Amino acid sequence: MNFCYTNAKVLSKFALLTNLITILLCRPAENYKLEVEYGKTYLLRIINAALDNQFFYKVAGHTFTVVGVDATYTKPYKTDVIVIAPGQTVDAIMVADSTPARYYMAASPYATEDPQPPYLENTTTRGILQYKSTSLSSSPVMPSLPTIHDTPTAHRFYTSLTSLLLPGQPTVPLHVDERMFITIGVGTLCKGGEEWCELIADRLVVTSMNNVSFRLPKKVSMQEAHFKSIEGVFTTDFPNKPPLFFDFTNASLHNGTIEESLEPTAIGTKAKKLEYNATVEIVLQSTAIVATQNHPMHIHGFNFFVVAQGFGNYNEQKVRSSYNLVDPQVRNTIAVPTGGWVVIRFTANNPGVWLMHCHMDLHLPVGLATAFVVENGPTPDSTLPPPPADFPQCSSLDVARSDSIWDQDKSDGKDS
Repeated sequence: MNFCYTNAKVLSKFALLTNLITILLCRPAENYKLEVEYGKTYLLRIINAALDNQFFYKVAGHTFTVVGVDATYTKPYKTDVIVIAPGQTVDAIMVADSTPARYYMAASPYATEDPQPPYLENTTTRGILQYKSTSLSSSPVMPSLPTIHDTPTAHRFYTSLTSLLLPGQPTVPLHVDERMFITIGVGTLCKGGEEWCELIADRLVVTSMNNVSFRLPKKVSMQEAHFKSIEGVFTTDFPNKPPLFFDFTNASLHNGTIEESLEPTAIGTKAKKLEYNATVEIVLQSTAIVATQNHPMHIHGFNFFVVAQGFGNYNEQKVRSSYNLVDPQVRNTIAVPTGGWVVIRFTANNPGVWLMHCHMDLHLPVGLATAFVVENGPTPDSTLPPPPADFPQCSSLDVARSDSIWDQDKSDGKDS
């Protein structure tokens, strides 16, 4: 992650991989190859291990039946394109039923930002699917991929997935004990710790949730502090809602006086305490402050139900009637779209401290995170066990960082 702190640029044409094999045209022999037999059925387990990019994924001449996401079953969903965000997985069945030949398996970036970020090139990574006994001298067929800004295709895929209802499996909570509305996006801190600084040069760009930029604890983990009741490591006052409700997705906010009043962000290792077995609903709302991006949000320790998702500002009165409370997809990572929102529900039945964070590699170290502190339940099986005797100790983070990014160890910003 050092490139995050030194402001180095990552060139995507050198960074897109298929099964850890690069796509550089000067080394075509190194393309990943998958040999198949005509008539056989294959289960593809697709993982987006990228630092920043969502991807469209296609295999020329073939279609998929999606049967699982994030290690949970879905109702079979037929499609010719898969869309996948960082940290997500997709299980898809593919039948080798095309004319025996060589076909490209290709992935290209999906960007919700327009114009696209300067670090994101419209580059395609490729592997080769080749039928057994096919001549290796034949040129592979290339699939027709969506354009980089094809949001309708991405949204159709993300919203078409539903869970497979199986006996004994958890169902979506119908009663909600805890409701949270969390804005996710970008903000600023004053380098000198003031509440307001007029000059842009005096500000540090950070990411935040409900205007709180998460500060990583030093030397003692939050889990250890929770188990041993060590004070001063974190607080349990993460806000249930943002300090101000406004037109979150209004693109005209950029670089205006209204935006400047919305930028100031607090630093804090703030968590949300939950009773064991509490049912939680969270609205994740993206914002247009400073910069607009999608945010693949991941929760450790839990799967959650995606009951609704859409674009614009979340409006409970208009949206609640359309919640899927029957068979919503189950995930542990959800892509909150640029200029949009997602509603998730889960049951807090796993005691301990669990991080919720953005899976964009740069966003976590500069603050786009919080944590849930789930209290013990009434039984030994619902009680957090002690750490092992050889549990490693945390050490201070000591890496070089850019002046334009919040230095968590050295910032004079005020904790709150």
